[in-house]
Amino acid sequence: MFSQGVTFVDPDNPNHVYKLKKALYGLKQAPRAWYDMLYSFLISQDFSKGSVDPTLLIRRDSKELLLISQSPRGIFINQSKYALKSLKKYGFDSCDPVDTPMVEKSKLDKDKERKAVDPLHYRGMIRTLLYLTADRLDLQFAIFMCAWYQARPTEKHLHGIKRIFWYLRGTFNQGLWYPKDSLITLTAFADADHVGCQDTRHSTSSNMQFLGDRLMRSQLIDYGLGFNKILM
Repeated sequence: MFSQGVTFVDPDNPNHVYKLKKALYGLKQAPRAWYDMLYSFLISQDFSKGSVDPTLLIRRDSKELLLISQSPRGIFINQSKYALKSLKKYGFDSCDPVDTPMVEKSKLDKDKERKAVDPLHYRGMIRTLLYLTADRLDLQFAIFMCAWYQARPTEKHLHGIKRIFWYLRGTFNQGLWYPKDSLITLTAFADADHVGCQDTRHSTSSNMQFLGDRLMRSQLIDYGLGFNKILM
């Protein structure tokens, strides 16, 4: 038991004390207690333990696959198998990779003068890429921009989608890495594209928060009443 911290006093119960789960912090069995807690949570979220590697937890949703691998150095979350399958599905498995998911200062618009492309095929590519944003935050904004024009896509928009796949070809093994030993400094990043939309002059902003090297939260926000939101 220990008293409430000066900046963490419960206003409804100021005289209460905290109960310390000591096994998670101060004892030699702390690593095992932490693993049991993590394992129980992941199992409750429909993950299953790998038959060969007990530290590999797998979740299947229809035909999709999410892998979480725990090692003495930390936890790694990625979807490399799904990424490779997606590249093969649309014929990008042998393409030349590029360094960025978007061209610098790329400005997509409705592009009414260009040739239209098959909207069903375009939306299928968007839908495939959206699933990757769970652990590939570097893809979020580029996919968001292309998804904005999925109602009437043109060759210009299709080229933007293709570039995301070209970038994915060279980075399919990337994911989220949560190292075991890391500082607990809270760091936040924010950026904004003011009136950046070429059609509506709406603005877009994004922010990310890290606890040490561990990503805790990310958010992509649009500003404008006329925008149809794309769920990330």
